[in-house]
Formats: sequence, C-alpha cells, structure tokens
Amino acid sequence: MKTILVTGGAGFFGGVLRQEILDRGDRCVSVDICPDGQKHANMASHRIDIRDRAALDRVFASERIDGVAHCAAILAHGCKDDNYLWTSNVEGTRNVAECMRKHGVRQMVFTSTNCLWGEALRRPVREDDEPKPVEIYGRSKLAAEQAIREYTDLNAVIIRCPTIIDFGRLGLLAILFEFIDEGRRVWTVGGGRNRYQFIYAGDLANACLLALDYPHSDTFNIGSDDVKSLADVYRHVVSKAKSKSSVRALPLAPTIAAMKLAYHLRISPLGPYHYKMIAEDFLFDTAKIKARLRWRPTLTNEQMLWRAYQYYSENRSEIETRSNVSDHRRAANMGVIRLLKWVS
Repeated sequence: MKTILVTGGAGFFGGVLRQEILDRGDRCVSVDICPDGQKHANMASHRIDIRDRAALDRVFASERIDGVAHCAAILAHGCKDDNYLWTSNVEGTRNVAECMRKHGVRQMVFTSTNCLWGEALRRPVREDDEPKPVEIYGRSKLAAEQAIREYTDLNAVIIRCPTIIDFGRLGLLAILFEFIDEGRRVWTVGGGRNRYQFIYAGDLANACLLALDYPHSDTFNIGSDDVKSLADVYRHVVSKAKSKSSVRALPLAPTIAAMKLAYHLRISPLGPYHYKMIAEDFLFDTAKIKARLRWRPTLTNEQMLWRAYQYYSENRSEIETRSNVSDHRRAANMGVIRLLKWVS
C-alpha cells in the first residue's frame, strides 16, 4: 500500500483523484484549506493552508508519504485578493516541494493549466511552446512550474490541463448550466465555431497516477481527442437535456469590448483570459503524454459536459446553498451576466 498526499483534496478534482487512490487500495492523505467531509479507513484529512510551512511539515512528519499530487490552487474568479492568490499558488507550491525534500519524498505530480497562454497559436500547443499568460492565475501557475523545476532532486511531473470536467464540476460552468436548465438561449461569441479542449477528470486522475510512477521529471500536455466546436458541444447537452434552449451567437467585437469593460468595472466573473480566448481555438498536442505515459483519453468534450450538467440539474437546489467549499464545487457569481440571462 502506497500513501499519496493530495493537496486540494477537498476540491473538485482533488476529490476525484483521492477516490481513485482509495479505489486502487492505496492510502490518501488529503490536505486542503476547506473542510473535507469524506471518511475512509485509508484516508487522513488535514485542514491547513499550504502557505503555513510548519503545519505542512507536521503532516509530512506524521505520515510515511510515497508521492505527492499537488492540485491545490486559488482561482482568479473566486478571489479578489491578488496577494492571497499569488502566495497560495506560488509560495504554497514551494512549501510543498521543500517539505518533500526535507522528508525524502521524491515523486511529485503538479496540475498546471492552459491559462499559461492567452492567445491562440493557430495549431495545437506543444510542451516546448513559450507560455504567455495574460492574467494573474496563469502567471502564478507559470511561476509555480518554475519553482518546481528548481528542485532537481525530485521526480516532478507537470501536467498542463485544459478545463477539467466531470460529474460535480461547477464554477463558471454553472452559469451555462443554469441557462440550459431554465430553457434560455445559450450564447456563443463569434458563432461558436471555435474548438476548445476539455479534459475528463477521471482521465486526468489516471494520468496523475501514471506520473507518480514515472522515474523522471517532465512536462506533459493533456486533453480530450476529437474536439468539436463549442456550438456543437452545447447543442449536444441541450438535446440530451431535452431543454427548450437554443444556441445563438453574439457579435464578436462588441461582445469582447463589453467583457473588457465589465471586467475593469469588477462586475463580471470573466477575466482577460476569457475575453481573449472566448472565440479562439485552443488545443493541446497530447502526443508526448500518450507516448511516454501510455495514457489515452476516454471521454469527448460533449460526453463529459453532459455528465457535469446532469449533476447540476439533479442537485441545483443544494448547490445554491453551498458555502465554504472550493471554487469548482460551487456556482460562480454571475455578476453582470445575469442581465444577459434576463433577456435570454
């Protein structure tokens, strides 16, 4: 039995990974700033802030840890304090690596992001393409990657992820799901012809477990195959839900101008990454992870988004009362988007 420490273990993806670890018969140590209600004979939960090096060190000292999956992160749309986001995502990452070094833990996997880029490259993005983040979350994840690479004594695998989706994923997606659940028009920008890659949480969890057995440091892109246009993906969910919604298009230039204004007025959950990429293609080249980890995706964008919508529709009343949970496990605040809902 191995013992795997998961930071962000009470969060959406951390919870999926935690369950995969337990299901394969290993022990999981969950570390999160949010409370974790999961109980299991092979699991220990610690409610701490990873910026607190002493508290984190006590967890490492109390457990015989074989590997670390570092999934904890503060998201831009769920945080108004830039310093809190930066120190959590960057200094927190350095604390995790320092504790690993001190306690002789060598295997690490870190979930990074496609927000390292804020412009389309007109082709799938490779691991050797230079990141160019446009907002603080992407910059913080890039800085965390750079910090991890300083620890050359670790076998540290960085997995760059697009939007992670599965049963239970909410956040900004809950805005889309609310429109569909109420039969309102679902809006794309510029026609919705752009293709934007997702990753199924179960497929990412499988990649993380493979990475924890990988004997080197490396960086991998991950994502779904057979990526269809956003409009086609939305139509699939609308059809499966038997919703009265229709998929419509907003004009490109005026919509992006309005998104920029709303962001600067602090009345929208959508930031620079969203208004720069909302009508652009974004795909990762996943050849490297398929070759080196023998990994393959199992669900397409439309299949995983349908799973996530089902969860929202079945649990909407309870979701709307949630507090003190991670950003991906509660619905994002619509802000000014509620005006669009009223006319949809």
